[in-house]
Amino acid sequence: MSRTRIAVAALSLSASAFVGIVVDEGYAEKAMVPTRNDRPTVGFGSTFHEDGSPVKMGDTVTPVRALVKAQSHVARTEKIFQQSLAGARLHPGEYDIYMNWVYQYGTGAWAKSSMRAHILAGEYRQACDALLLYKFSGGYDCSTPGNKVCAGVWTRQLTRHAQCVAMQ
Repeated sequence: MSRTRIAVAALSLSASAFVGIVVDEGYAEKAMVPTRNDRPTVGFGSTFHEDGSPVKMGDTVTPVRALVKAQSHVARTEKIFQQSLAGARLHPGEYDIYMNWVYQYGTGAWAKSSMRAHILAGEYRQACDALLLYKFSGGYDCSTPGNKVCAGVWTRQLTRHAQCVAMQ
């Protein structure tokens, strides 16, 4: 693993991180609402179609089209993510972790996040720790032991946090 941080503008999501995103998201042939108060998603967690129109309940997708949608989503998100971190540097692995987060929570949440502020300030460990602040879904605390509402949200944060801390 590289310990060298690289300008964010020179990085891109790794193929293994892309596979990780689609595995984390899981595949849904028919649009569904993954957690309470969330937007409808289809395929591998896509909330929008390639043309930018929102996913609606009743929409369907094949596995191949779902991968195309996910790649399109990543490409759009990646540009916004890179612009939000102008001048910042990350390890390639950190980049993958935060892009995974942005794929799940969106660029709007990223722009307001303390993770972004910490990265811009060069506070990399604090940025890792800030991942743990995102433990709510639909107003529910997903870190509540034994919850069956959104346990996966918290599990994903714990995994991201452990991976991020290991890179410091």
